Amino acid sequence: MPPKKSSGSAWGDKETRFFYGLTPDQILDAVETFGFRCTGRCLPLNSMENRVYDVGIEIAQNSGPEDAALSAKVAKFYRPGRWTQEQILDEHRFLFDLEADELSVVPPHRDGKGESLHRMEEAGIWYAVFPRIGGRNPDELSDVQLERIGRLLARLHNTGEKSTKNSRLALDIETYGWKNLDYLESSGALPEDISPDYHEAVEQICEEAEPLFQEVRIQRIHGDCHLGNLLWRIDTPYLVDFDDMVTGPCVQDIWLLTPGRDAESLRQREILLGGYEAMRSFDPYELALVEPLRALRYVHFSAWVAKRWKDPAFPKAFPHFTDRNYWRDQLLDLRECLEWMER
Repeated sequence: MPPKKSSGSAWGDKETRFFYGLTPDQILDAVETFGFRCTGRCLPLNSMENRVYDVGIEIAQNSGPEDAALSAKVAKFYRPGRWTQEQILDEHRFLFDLEADELSVVPPHRDGKGESLHRMEEAGIWYAVFPRIGGRNPDELSDVQLERIGRLLARLHNTGEKSTKNSRLALDIETYGWKNLDYLESSGALPEDISPDYHEAVEQICEEAEPLFQEVRIQRIHGDCHLGNLLWRIDTPYLVDFDDMVTGPCVQDIWLLTPGRDAESLRQREILLGGYEAMRSFDPYELALVEPLRALRYVHFSAWVAKRWKDPAFPKAFPHFTDRNYWRDQLLDLRECLEWMER
């Protein structure tokens, strides 16, 4: 059965209705508050969580080919009710810190007052404008690329640990495990016949992983560092989309780039870690968190879809979410994680 509407949900309120129905005029007006002059071109980009648009920008007639990137910006409208103003600014601060340390990231633009975040007052939606850069998402990484990414991640984590002031979510057992399980059960997303076994599997994972999490250092990390958020541009790797930035163990950013369990994936992880340790030490103890983190990602993803089910885009994008087979397969995945945790 479809997930029920949670009593704490913001879906259906004024801000969310505006979010679903953003118009080109509203988008262009928002971008121009940052001092840009729009051409009128406004193309939606692929994004489930937020509303993101490629917006054309007027540039001087005598601009050369090297200025082509100036002709477009990326406007990002944050989903109401997900992050607070301070949490969004924490994302921006991290990007500015990384830029200051000369990492290849894409921080948002600032307006004339130095502000990177604006609010559509009538709609109550926060938004930011980013540079648009070209590049490609690699399907796989060569050994040389793995070493370079390892060094980049080490530098990112070196910057991430410099500040402890952060209001973002913590990637831990409580937030990603127990709270997500509670939401799935209370929302009605879990089929009744699978719910007891699903609860037992998640409970066992959380209980066995809790001591492991207590022994690792927690800091600012990317949080969602998979190949889709890696942009290779002219021989330079860029890390993009810090929307899921969290405070968590550094190994989260490492295992997502080499997620397999087979010998080749483990070999690639060793190469990545070799590059990483050229810039920063890595505690091998953190590798014990890979399977718990994998399991928590499964649960977190399902809770995310359940929370967004009132968004018309989600039933279309995840038509199997309400099928019993979806939950049966995920239960098998969770049990497999448990088996690997106990090896």
